[in-house]
Amino acid sequence: MTEPSYSTTELMALAAAREIRDGEIVFAGTGLPMLGGMLAKRRHAPDSTIVFEAGGVDPEMLHLPMSVGDSRTLVGAAQASGLFDVFTYLLQGGRIDVGFLGGGQIDRYGNLNSTAIGEYRRPAVRFPGSGGSADVAALSGRTVIIARHEKRRFPERVDYVTAPGWLEGGDSRERAGLRANGPSALVTTLGVIRYRPDSREPYLASYHPGHTAEDVQAETGFLLDLSEAVETEPPTAEDLDILRRVVDPEGIFLKK
Repeated sequence: MTEPSYSTTELMALAAAREIRDGEIVFAGTGLPMLGGMLAKRRHAPDSTIVFEAGGVDPEMLHLPMSVGDSRTLVGAAQASGLFDVFTYLLQGGRIDVGFLGGGQIDRYGNLNSTAIGEYRRPAVRFPGSGGSADVAALSGRTVIIARHEKRRFPERVDYVTAPGWLEGGDSRERAGLRANGPSALVTTLGVIRYRPDSREPYLASYHPGHTAEDVQAETGFLLDLSEAVETEPPTAEDLDILRRVVDPEGIFLKK
């Protein structure tokens, strides 16, 4: 039987969806987090609740939103609120189980930089800034990071900590007074990286079909433990049907 063909974006959407458990409250941003959230609700987590930064809570998700502020995030929603309610009642109240994040740089311990490359006051590159990522990173039950896998994006240490991951590893996050957990997974264009429970050291959980564990390490600026790496399970025909026919039939993010 011929395996269905799929894109890296579709594989990443599936990997993101797998990080969502049924019944969880999910903070989803624009793009792949939306794809993953919608796929999860139709695949294995029908009772998960998707929350958008602009205030949409548990919409019917009949159509893929273009952004977190799209009016489609309010169709049939349980609540149509705003930034204040999402960041106070939900995030600060400890009600978000998993938050999706991204950044210009991601380091060994999952710290994110979306502020600047180089010296802060005279940077080589200035990014758009936090946009709420620091709150999501500090207050979600756990976070999942999604990123393009390039060595320049994965330094040993970020130039600026916009959003905290596991800080310096070990119990450093707890010692810093951050009550919630840090990143549980880093989903990239090459594989999925996870973190050891005690040391918070990164290890390669899986590499995507067509790549090897060594390929992932070659594009990573810090050392990964490759000893447990396996090939990422590819999408099934059913997964792809949900993504292409139900979640994003117009190819907004899947790019037909």
